[in-house]
Amino acid sequence: MAMSGVLRPGHIVLRVLDLEEALRHYVDVIGLIETGRDAQGRVYLKAWDEHDHHSVVLREAGQAGMDYLGWRVDSVATLKKLAVDIDRSGLATEMSWIPAGEHLCTGERFRFTTPTGHVMELFAEKGKVGNGLPDTNPDAWPDGLHGMAPSRFDHCLLYGDDLDGSVRLFTEVLGFGLAERVMAGPDNSLMIGAFLSCSTKAHDVAFIRQPFKGKLHHASFLLNNWYEVLKAGDIISKKNVSIDIGPTRHGITRGETIYFFDPSGNRNEVFSGGYAYYPDKPVITWTEDQLGKAIFYHDRVLNERFLTVCT
Repeated sequence: MAMSGVLRPGHIVLRVLDLEEALRHYVDVIGLIETGRDAQGRVYLKAWDEHDHHSVVLREAGQAGMDYLGWRVDSVATLKKLAVDIDRSGLATEMSWIPAGEHLCTGERFRFTTPTGHVMELFAEKGKVGNGLPDTNPDAWPDGLHGMAPSRFDHCLLYGDDLDGSVRLFTEVLGFGLAERVMAGPDNSLMIGAFLSCSTKAHDVAFIRQPFKGKLHHASFLLNNWYEVLKAGDIISKKNVSIDIGPTRHGITRGETIYFFDPSGNRNEVFSGGYAYYPDKPVITWTEDQLGKAIFYHDRVLNERFLTVCT
């Protein structure tokens, strides 16, 4: 598939309550790699198989959660065009340009707020630091990996009120496809969940309808296979990390998963699997009466904390 427009999630900025404690979690437990610190005190991290300078930024604050989510686009021309399209759509608010260099090794960014109250930004330029392997005749992985060692920051699940508006913004303006949806109500006419893809992944971002704005349910990192998810469970126990649920499988996306919390209460996921998505694939629909199976395919029982806890 010739990919253009929005290519992938590029970075997430997370608020943490204690920066050094959070760093021990994201570096030692998850296995991210520190790539820099800036004058504002933010710490920049990446997963091992990401070539961009960073995909996760940690900022110490008085309340946990997500500051914003950044999306890599294919060119500066696309960045400029999408900024105009977003402005004209009437679906976004609080639009602004963030100058190059405000993030380490990152070009100009266009920032906006979605109808669900989440701050997003688009960017086209970020410095490359590589993945520890040569571009010619590389091995399968570099030496020195530790922790869960995910290959990339993969996606987010976000909670907010105006789900329909955010789905319109992502599909009609940003060019995402709707891979799966969850429908509720007496005639299954109310969409309460949307799983959106800008790539061949089952989802790059998902939104769940909730009566508040701008909340993060989880940030997810990709592992290679089911065995690595099980190993992540062992690491969680060995390091005495607060676990939410799993290892298990989702019905939605078919991904294999385990959920846990960072020391500030931000929910993390590591997952593997899932199907390949293409724009001509029919939308998969789940109904409210099958929500347990949709979320936790094995035991088909909802975890109340999973549904209600967010930052």
